[in-house]
Amino acid sequence: MEDHPLRYELANEMHARPFMALDVPATVVFLALKQPGNAAGRDRAADMAHLCALLDRHGAPHPQPGATHYVGQIGRHWLKWESHTEVVTYTAFFDGLSPRAFDPADFEVFPDDWLETAPGMRLTSALIRVDRMSQDADMSGQLAEWFVPESVAASRVLDNAAVMAGDFRIDPSGQLRFTVFVGEGVGQRRVGRIVQRLCEIETYKALALLGFARASKLSPELAKVGAELTRLVEQMGRGEMPAEKTLEALLHVSGELEQISAQTSFRFSATLAYEQLVHERVGVMREARFEGRQTFAEFMLRRFDPAMRTVKATEARLKTMVERAARAGDLLRTRVDVERSAQNQALLESMDRRADLQLRLQRTVEGLSVVAISYYAINLVTYALYPAANLAGLEKTMLTAMATPVVVFAVWLVVRSIRKKH
Repeated sequence: MEDHPLRYELANEMHARPFMALDVPATVVFLALKQPGNAAGRDRAADMAHLCALLDRHGAPHPQPGATHYVGQIGRHWLKWESHTEVVTYTAFFDGLSPRAFDPADFEVFPDDWLETAPGMRLTSALIRVDRMSQDADMSGQLAEWFVPESVAASRVLDNAAVMAGDFRIDPSGQLRFTVFVGEGVGQRRVGRIVQRLCEIETYKALALLGFARASKLSPELAKVGAELTRLVEQMGRGEMPAEKTLEALLHVSGELEQISAQTSFRFSATLAYEQLVHERVGVMREARFEGRQTFAEFMLRRFDPAMRTVKATEARLKTMVERAARAGDLLRTRVDVERSAQNQALLESMDRRADLQLRLQRTVEGLSVVAISYYAINLVTYALYPAANLAGLEKTMLTAMATPVVVFAVWLVVRSIRKKH
């Protein structure tokens, strides 16, 4: 039996990006890099080269060409690298905890000179402290010491397998802080899944908030374009501006709206996808309240969801304005069609008058033509009958007088017959 050419690739995709197995206690250093523009279409070979530069410092083997994830050891750390649609993430793990909680020195696993050559900018980074669960009071005291009280979110997760906490604030060293207190008997891979979910929540949150920043920056521009569109519609209603100038201005506004829509469509659609991922990652943690503190879901409801609603409102506003511009174009086209119909009606009336004048002129010409033809016909008849009239003793004048009515009547009959046929 012949296999589909993508059979193994698709089957392996379901098992890609495995969770790390973590001992407790452990320290996790997380970094997400993103190019500021067109991150989805970036040169992924540059990402791979940057990873290899870090691996070469420790003599670690390189990943396979075209790989989208890698796990290997660099010094005392285990490194997990992943290439996503818009970001590249580095996660370094090492056993044990530094004497100082969230020590900035832990981030030195990523050297400064290596970071300076990164083909992107830091979107987010975090230090995660993984320790054993202790008494609730002791853990609560540590949370009060490490995090900003009004921002901290903490919850029991996965049926009390662990307590995770963080305040989503950047500390003086430039890192976010999270902690995970793990209960007894929790397996290494489950600990790895909890840490991975924390990293994903932070990454997708940061990516989603890029849409919020874009929407906030876009609001004044939309207000300006919206005011111009409203002014044009009002002028169309009052007929203050000629249709040609109105059409030119409306095309300019429509062009601006289409350009904005093209520039923001990817960002807004990606934002909605990232929002859903954030809520899904929070949901799978099956949170329960810890010491009366807000959960991660509640934190997102209060802080994250309003930003996402702003993005949705801005997207809906832009869509409405594009539709308004399209309707204004339809109205203007209707107005132009009505004006054109009136011009065509006037033109037809003018053509009718001209046709009537031409018909009258034609009849006049036809009447004159009877006279002209009769004149020549009488001369011909007179010349033809003169010999016979001379024998009969008739003078030429009498012959002409007698022939004229007959010839004129005959010519008139011929002309009338021709006119009826045509």
